[in-house]
Amino acid sequence: MTIWLNRLICLAAGFLLDMILGDPYCLPHPVRWIGSLIAFLDGWLRRESDSPARQRRRGLLFVLLMLLICGGGTFIGLYLLYHIHRALGVIAESVLCYQMLSMKCLKTESVKVYRALQAGDTEGARSAVSMIVGRDTERLDEAGIARAAVETVAENTSDGVIAPLFYLALGGGVLGVLYKTVNTMDSMVGYKNERYLNFGRYAAKLDDIANYIPSRIAGVLMIAGTGICRALYGRRECGGTAYMSYLYNMRNAYRMFRRDRYCHASPNSAQTESVCAGALGIRLAGDAWYFGKKTEKPYIGDDLRPVEPEDIRRAGRLLYAASLLMWLGCMGALAAVLGLSL
Repeated sequence: MTIWLNRLICLAAGFLLDMILGDPYCLPHPVRWIGSLIAFLDGWLRRESDSPARQRRRGLLFVLLMLLICGGGTFIGLYLLYHIHRALGVIAESVLCYQMLSMKCLKTESVKVYRALQAGDTEGARSAVSMIVGRDTERLDEAGIARAAVETVAENTSDGVIAPLFYLALGGGVLGVLYKTVNTMDSMVGYKNERYLNFGRYAAKLDDIANYIPSRIAGVLMIAGTGICRALYGRRECGGTAYMSYLYNMRNAYRMFRRDRYCHASPNSAQTESVCAGALGIRLAGDAWYFGKKTEKPYIGDDLRPVEPEDIRRAGRLLYAASLLMWLGCMGALAAVLGLSL
């Protein structure tokens, strides 16, 4: 019973802290430590001269070491703190839950792109969007910048909030850190290019597995969140536009989810992107440049209207609506388990 009560308290505190504070850049962050460890082990284990089979073996060793160090270190640290005093453990795990979530940070960074576009500062918007996307941004025009920002908000609704909440509710801070380790490994070495095709294979596959269920939950919750946004913002957002029927359209969001959720190299990334495209009546994805090379990608959604800077804020509202629904669901599930254990 104590474990479930602790988890309920930590998840409640962590989510509220993220909603209020976001990620203060001046404070140390576990994900940055995870990234530093990835960079160190990448430099230590990966060799360009190795055969593909050897690179894959070293890539597997890399994944195992990352999980052991990050997961084991978190477990030992929390165990010791709870052993000293329960309150100390709860405080530490609450802060850890808070740091595993990136809801406000994602919205804050995307709004920087929006404000730069609104001010007519294309270079500033291009610089701001480069901080939250993995593609090359030098070739993007204003519509491309707005589209890239919307895409990353939609995709990271799952990776940055829904999936962490899922694993934090399931296994507390330890499982939350393990998920973030997997997700960060994929973002740093999970590329299908000459450098990481073999070394990063296991990291990429593990990320696909870890996100399989949460990404689909995120898609469904974003459809529901579309209805919430329609109720809250529909009259103000749609009343003065020529495309009012396209904004926050639950039916179209569901239709795009059914049709386009697999229009991506990843089995998970388009789950929320498809909903966002349908909810806003826009077309996302398409060809993009990565590391100087053009990558052909299918489109997601229908081109019912042009993408505009305001869509960045609309995507942020969908992010918040889906995240709140997921948090309430997790809190309800934990409360139910706690009630059964009494």
